[in-house]
Amino acid sequence: MHPTRSSAAVAGCGRQRVHWLRELSSPGATEGSRAPPVGAGYACNEMSETPRRTLRALLAEPRLHVVPGVTNAFVAKQAQAVGFEIVFTTGGGFANTLLGTPDVGLTSLTETVMLTRYVTTGVTVPVIADADTGYGNHLNVLRTVRELEDAGVAGLVLEDQIAPKRCGHFEGKTIIPTEEMVGKLVAATRARRDDDLVLVARTDAIASEGFETAIERARAYEAAGADVIYVEAPRTAEEMAAVPAAMEKPCLIDMVEGGFTPLLPAEELERMGYRLALYANFALRVAARAVERGLTVLREQGTSAPLLDEMFSWEERQETVGFTQWERFDESVTAEARRLVEGD
Repeated sequence: MHPTRSSAAVAGCGRQRVHWLRELSSPGATEGSRAPPVGAGYACNEMSETPRRTLRALLAEPRLHVVPGVTNAFVAKQAQAVGFEIVFTTGGGFANTLLGTPDVGLTSLTETVMLTRYVTTGVTVPVIADADTGYGNHLNVLRTVRELEDAGVAGLVLEDQIAPKRCGHFEGKTIIPTEEMVGKLVAATRARRDDDLVLVARTDAIASEGFETAIERARAYEAAGADVIYVEAPRTAEEMAAVPAAMEKPCLIDMVEGGFTPLLPAEELERMGYRLALYANFALRVAARAVERGLTVLREQGTSAPLLDEMFSWEERQETVGFTQWERFDESVTAEARRLVEGD
């Protein structure tokens, strides 16, 4: 049994961060308090355990959790600030924003780990990472799991496409044999050093082998040790409802605007039995439209003045990234260094 924690645990970790920063900024800050003043990874003594146990507690609740995808720490901080309890680092979003390329398997493990680490150290809520295919066979999966575990993720998604993979809502996907994917999941369960790390198994079998085969694969992935099941791109509401009905483990549904799966409200997804509803690139696409509009106005009018009410204020921007806490830490260290040198 995993420890049960309420969703307030994440907020508690956040409060610890504020308290820790306040303590660091005081003249009496101790040597044992030395650590960078940002994020869950630096703020909490249980860098990985707290978010992982929190994620497991959230999955155990009989309700749906809407999970936004993020491409960087700033967006993750925004998601946390408006109340989301879990965020997801989107591989497709990384490809789009980092490389300017489509989601066709061009990002590397190194890039994924680097970008994901920025997110985990920027927020206190659990982060689920998109690990694509694991970047190779079961041996590569071992390294992938260890690297992302070290980066502080609470969970990660492994999928059964061939490499290089494609977005789950693209045509032309091909999947690996069931036995090969089961081997990857076995490797993942053995690779994780923290049993609370949540393993999400995704199958893209619907596109090439049909719905019934996707369910058969999902059951095999459950038996191999997956903690959450993710059947990608069901075509109808009936197929959507049939997935959690056929599974013993919690299920994730991917809501893609313009994709193959019907966009259903959270209440209906919850009634179907889903625990996670992923909106992997919603924030990216909303931001892209806002940026396009802003740049168009700037290009045509030569000033940003017409858009001031649609922008983050200067103060909101600095608050989001914790400027005041950094400034206090800076002042505290400078004052302490001066006191030590002057012998006051």
